[in-house]
Amino acid sequence: MAVYQTPESKKEEYRRYLEKSGVIDALTKVLVGLYEETDRPPNALDFVRKYVGVPAGVDVDALRAENTEMRRQVEELQRTVDQLNRRLEAAGAAVEGSGGGSKTGKTAAAVVPSAAAPGGAAP
Repeated sequence: MAVYQTPESKKEEYRRYLEKSGVIDALTKVLVGLYEETDRPPNALDFVRKYVGVPAGVDVDALRAENTEMRRQVEELQRTVDQLNRRLEAAGAAVEGSGGGSKTGKTAAAVVPSAAAPGGAAP
């Protein structure tokens, strides 16, 4: 059975959420600060951003686009690492299968740094 909420109860629930998370207090402080300014700032939105802690001149859309592109590059690089690891394991298996092998006793896969290691360093 679905619970039906009236628009008024949804508004009240959202107001409680904003109050509980401190948003209402933060916005009130910003607006009071703007009101108490003796010289009104030319751009009230920049004042609010500065007061809340967002640096002026930050292009959020550009940062999101850059983030998306970087995530795509990370996925592409991870696929390349995985592919190279598979090739190296196959080459190591072929060498071990032919009776050859390294004098160190290490398998070819042990030479490749783990993708999970920070900075690509070998574990």
